[in-house]
Amino acid sequence: MTRLAHDLARRGIAAWNIEFRRVGQEGGGWPGTFDDVAAAIDHLAAIEEIDEARVATCGHSAGGHLALWLAARHRLADSVGASPRVRPIAAVSQAGVCDLERAWRDELGDGAVVGLLGPLSEGSDRLAAASPAALAPLGVPQLLVHGAEDDLVPVTQSRDYAGLEPSAELLELPGVDHFDVVDVEHSAWAAARDWLSTRLGA
Repeated sequence: MTRLAHDLARRGIAAWNIEFRRVGQEGGGWPGTFDDVAAAIDHLAAIEEIDEARVATCGHSAGGHLALWLAARHRLADSVGASPRVRPIAAVSQAGVCDLERAWRDELGDGAVVGLLGPLSEGSDRLAAASPAALAPLGVPQLLVHGAEDDLVPVTQSRDYAGLEPSAELLELPGVDHFDVVDVEHSAWAAARDWLSTRLGA
């Protein structure tokens, strides 16, 4: 994502490739990963040069899930990430996991959802608080960029989410795999970059 952030910066868009505690690292998963990305976005309110009314999120794969979740935090009543100081006005998910419940049922990524959220059961509060599909409608424009040949996160994750989220636009790309969408030279990134530029008025 660093090369994509540099590409945005060259075009006059302030970009921050944030880091966070990941699954397998101490404190990663629930709630640490979510606490970290929420704190990063909220920190923008303290940076004088940043217009907090013009913030967008963008992420790939598991980061695509987090990009959507950050745009959904205002929908949370009493959970990790509720009461955001900064509300993104747009979000881009690149080959993202949009529906954690479905990913859990499908055992996507060899149980990656359990790795992120811990042991789960039907009607889990954590799924309800962490899955963009459960928090929809988000009420902000979203672009879902997904390759039809993605064999890691199936395109149905984005396709089905777009069917239930009225503010989501699906860009399904034939012949494109999981990593093409984050190739700075690929047309998939050009489309996402131009979409972000339009939403941010850049």
